[in-house]
Amino acid sequence: MNETTLHVTKSSGEREPFSEAKLRHSLERVKASPEVIDEAVRRVRDELYDGMTTSEIYRRAFGLLRQRRRSLAARYSLKKAIIELGPSGHPFEKLVGEILKSQGFSVEVTRMVQGICVAHEVDVVAVKGERHVMVECKFHNEAGMKSDIKVALYVQARFEDIEKAWQAQSEHGEHFDEAWLVTNTKLTTDAIQYARCVGMKVIGWSYPPGGSLPELIDRANLQPVTGLTSLTRGQKTQLLGMGIVLCRELLSRPRLLASIGIDDTRGGRILKEAQELCRGR
Repeated sequence: MNETTLHVTKSSGEREPFSEAKLRHSLERVKASPEVIDEAVRRVRDELYDGMTTSEIYRRAFGLLRQRRRSLAARYSLKKAIIELGPSGHPFEKLVGEILKSQGFSVEVTRMVQGICVAHEVDVVAVKGERHVMVECKFHNEAGMKSDIKVALYVQARFEDIEKAWQAQSEHGEHFDEAWLVTNTKLTTDAIQYARCVGMKVIGWSYPPGGSLPELIDRANLQPVTGLTSLTRGQKTQLLGMGIVLCRELLSRPRLLASIGIDDTRGGRILKEAQELCRGR
């Protein structure tokens, strides 16, 4: 089979040539063994047809990983797990705050800050030493969407309005050294180019190399509870309603499982998956 002759359809509707290298990389990211990776790639290639959706490829690989070890499947489903943090963006803001804490920042999630024109609800205020950062978290709950230049322009406009208020009355205003945009989707080329031009830090699903959102989450072992394959969608929603966003939070409060109707036997399996996920296994 010549992989250049077969195309896959992305969630955005775009078509691109099937890449075995991309599939292997996604499986290597979750630390699957070489044997499991080879098996998953072989299964996908055997069933591949022109126009197959990336979601179908995902389901085939996910199914195999789940058979081998649930925590591997949970890591592989990180993008879906983050989408399931919605529909509101508040759990995502909390996740971003925890990422910043892992980098040594003190963090406050959701703060009203007065600008020269209007007051702004800043998603995350992060401080490390003399460095003060305002972070805008752009959450999308649909696959295939991108954060475009309009989002970057919006963040920069808020940053400038707050900065003007501080310049006009520094003893009462709040000063930020920089603005960040963090999103759970990919960023358009224009958004990245604009951010570079104005000095805004942007973090997206695949940007920047070495510091993208999934890389930061994996590095700090901040796996969302919505990734646990042992939980139903309804149970995930219940836990989010209790303020439980991360697997490590569930591990610190295991009795919550009983409060949502999960017996000890099944609860043990859920906690085992969460422990393996937090250990990066």
